[in-house]
Amino acid sequence: MKGVLKIKFNSKTVSLAIILIALGVIIAPFFWFPLLTTKAYPGQHMINVVSGVLLGPLWAMVIALFIGFIRMGLGIGTIYSIPGGLPGGLVVGIVYMFLRKLGFRKKEIAAFTEPLGTVFIGGTLAVYLVAPLTCDVKLLGALIPIWIGWAASSLPGSIIGFIVLEALKIAGIERETLIKRDAG
Repeated sequence: MKGVLKIKFNSKTVSLAIILIALGVIIAPFFWFPLLTTKAYPGQHMINVVSGVLLGPLWAMVIALFIGFIRMGLGIGTIYSIPGGLPGGLVVGIVYMFLRKLGFRKKEIAAFTEPLGTVFIGGTLAVYLVAPLTCDVKLLGALIPIWIGWAASSLPGSIIGFIVLEALKIAGIERETLIKRDAG
């Protein structure tokens, strides 16, 4: 596990993180749908995929956290953006790192693990941790509806994220090229 959960601070990674945060906030008002007392946001899941693959699991969580806080501050997000955003990016980043270590050629398939983090980890945290803390009676015990709704958001977001990664790959932008450029 050494090296998997490492966060690098340099101008390139910080700049990319800021761009992804800005993109996540900008597309927020246009790309969401209501679900019980939450807002399902496929754009966040797309950002989770891209940031998890290009920057790693910890950066993906930081990016999701900032997007969630900014969206809440602007009134276009809810407290559920935190458990709904962070686990997906974390899972994508960790799975990508393991696929890379194992020598998989198509490591970008890690994009499709984003729903595992968002739906099962994030959805469960939202229902059993956040809802009771916020006294959200509509969400208490609504695990299966949350899982279904967040899957409806997370699945298209991960597919779009995969497509974005493939387009970036064609343009020559991949994690390996970002790392190689940083070293030289």
